Amino acid sequence: MNFDIIRCGRAVLHVTDLEKSRAFYDALGFIETDSDDDNIFFRGLEEHNHHSLWLKKKAEPALEVISYKVRSNEDMEALAHFFEEQGRKVEWMEAGTQKALGRSLRVTDPAGMPVEYYAEMETVDRMLQRYDVYKGAKVQRIDHFNCMVSNVEEAHDYYIDQLGFACSEYTAGEEEKIWAAWLHRKPSVHDVAFMNGPGPRLHHIGFWLKDPMSLIDGCDYLASLGYGPSIERGPGRHGLSNAFFLYLRDPDGHRIELYNGDYLTSDPDFKPIRWDLNDPMRQTFWGHEAPDSWFEEATEVLDIHTGKTKPLHEPLLKKRKPNFVT
Repeated sequence: MNFDIIRCGRAVLHVTDLEKSRAFYDALGFIETDSDDDNIFFRGLEEHNHHSLWLKKKAEPALEVISYKVRSNEDMEALAHFFEEQGRKVEWMEAGTQKALGRSLRVTDPAGMPVEYYAEMETVDRMLQRYDVYKGAKVQRIDHFNCMVSNVEEAHDYYIDQLGFACSEYTAGEEEKIWAAWLHRKPSVHDVAFMNGPGPRLHHIGFWLKDPMSLIDGCDYLASLGYGPSIERGPGRHGLSNAFFLYLRDPDGHRIELYNGDYLTSDPDFKPIRWDLNDPMRQTFWGHEAPDSWFEEATEVLDIHTGKTKPLHEPLLKKRKPNFVT
């Protein structure tokens, strides 16, 4: 393995109404870096890269790609060679074809997710100590992606054995089959999680908050602007990852998690934490039961080569909403 994947970097979402999306993400506390008639680029308060969320105006909502930052352009070349040896068709995006981004590499992973790798992005001023612009949930940075896929164990094995990710926590059910897994490159709980369900789809994008009170502030601010119905689940705490969480749906139904509370995973002797599928505290350490929408609905993803929506495949493991969540 001669490439170095640093962390999750950005997501590109298609939205149908830029003004509605702008108002929603502004209320969450994102910083708008740049925009035009068809695009908005957002970042968190502590982020020094140009954006971590790119919204594109399109006829239908979808995920175009999830992106990982790598150490250098040489790492991208090594990744391209690695994928091509596996028979995976890669798509190069030359510098200048995407706003603020250098050359990037796109590929479809074994789960069917559209994935991109890049090394260079324009830098901007960090707003960490610009307390005069703090509002809403005061979003700090992108933290992770959660992908709903038909074969979690295949994705788990590939990302660990082939791409050098590590597992922090996982859920196992019947016959010790992996039902969900939390994988990381940066020294936190996850950069990407995979959960069992019809896929490939994007379940949510997680953004880090500086403290739990920021999440409560976000709820108050959103409700005051009439966005109370956009809150889908939470506040609450997951047993998995120890996350203090809130899930919201943007105007196009894309799911956003506001997130705080995970822990350090960088020690080489760190051992993954196993949760039993029937443990009532794994998904909800405390809080209200997740609604059906949380288990059933997710963002469709696009084929990186054709731009068309990818077909869904039914999960290999049982698809069910746990009835034991408290």
